[in-house]
Amino acid sequence: MQIIDISIFVLYMISMLIVGVYFLKRNKSQEDYYVGGRKMTSLHIGLSVVATDVGGGFSIGLGGLGFLIGLSGSWMLFTGIIGAWMSAILLIPKIYPLAKKHNFLSFPEVLNHYYNGKVAIIAGIISLIGYIGFTSSQVLAGAKLAAATFPSITIVDAVLLMGIVVIAYTVLGGLKAVIYTDTIQWIILMVGLILIGIPLGYIKVGGWEAIKTYLPNSFLSLTNINLVQFINWLITIVPIWFVGMTLYQRIYASRDEKTAKKAWFIAGLFEWPIMAFMGISLGLLGRVAFEQGVFTEFGYAPGSPIDEEIGLPLLLTHIFPVGLMGLLMSSYFSAIMSTADSCLMAASGNFTTDILRLSKKNSKSIKYSQLATLVIGMLAIILATMMQNVLDLMLYSYAFMVSGLFVPVLGTMFLKNPSAKGALYSMLFGGGTTLILILTKMTLPFGLDANFFGITFSAVVFVLIQSFHKR
Repeated sequence: MQIIDISIFVLYMISMLIVGVYFLKRNKSQEDYYVGGRKMTSLHIGLSVVATDVGGGFSIGLGGLGFLIGLSGSWMLFTGIIGAWMSAILLIPKIYPLAKKHNFLSFPEVLNHYYNGKVAIIAGIISLIGYIGFTSSQVLAGAKLAAATFPSITIVDAVLLMGIVVIAYTVLGGLKAVIYTDTIQWIILMVGLILIGIPLGYIKVGGWEAIKTYLPNSFLSLTNINLVQFINWLITIVPIWFVGMTLYQRIYASRDEKTAKKAWFIAGLFEWPIMAFMGISLGLLGRVAFEQGVFTEFGYAPGSPIDEEIGLPLLLTHIFPVGLMGLLMSSYFSAIMSTADSCLMAASGNFTTDILRLSKKNSKSIKYSQLATLVIGMLAIILATMMQNVLDLMLYSYAFMVSGLFVPVLGTMFLKNPSAKGALYSMLFGGGTTLILILTKMTLPFGLDANFFGITFSAVVFVLIQSFHKR
């Protein structure tokens, strides 16, 4: 990298730290630290939600789908707008007034209100483990992406650099710092990968004629997926909008119920069609470049095996001139950091609020919260650098969380007296079913995702126990 590129990247990292320092003295309580004092605006909340949800997978996942199947990959984020708007209509009107009245800071506190402490603490443990793993996986994924794009940087160096900066501004500034840095990171992502990346890539591969020449017609169609694939995306992504701790923190952080709803509608629109088609388009241009032989110098000649998720970084590395490589590097890091910081904040909230159950009125509680964030962040870095195999187990916990907690949340929304025993067993059996199916690598009927069977079994268990409870 040239000195100008390094300067741009260093300036970006310093600006993230400045945001954390700025909010350090402005956080006076756990409410300030974990839910932004409940005074955040809809635009900042909405951009933070979409940056968290899409940012970490934008450079890798969406680009890989565009490289593999073309425009039809955009349907994955269509499930995002469904989840966001369903959550705005069904969840927020139910949760926000309750959170405002009881000063909730975490998602499991909702379960404690409707069920009991046992259900809440198990949910808190599951969420904590899942988000620690998710933080680690985001840092590691970003490090691998940076190391593949910039050979002079090792994976360990990238993990340490990214991890230390994320931890620093999150520990210092809490959710306010996370939300405002997410806004900055989303803007950098849009400018770097979309406003610059797409035009440069389009010109570099030869425009529309080259796209039609090197790609089959299916890549330009919106019907290049089957119904089962869409259902799998639907049952994996939509439940996250109802059980994700990162999302509950942002609901609580909103000024009022109307602000929260507006933020969710903004996030949905940015997910689909804006981010969806732009991310897919970049991956599609990467596929054209691959078929043209552009990546031969990197060891990937046309027709040779290639991981679809590295097509996009190879394209951008090839087309970005000196002076813009620093912006590219910043775009990569911002995409990953916008998800990693939110997951770190969620894990810290689960630990202090749901497991330690620190008093919200304790004047020292914010110091304990900052310490918890620091320790959890350091653990995430250690996992990312030394224990990469453990990450799979952590991510299984995330699957457990989604398939286990979705039905109990629905129970709080649609039942007057939902059964705590039903919630507990549906959580364990539903999440356990998904884990077993994933670990045993069973061939599932019709190609459906393991989450489908986990959520279904969770619902059956909940309904049976609920019926018995009523009698």
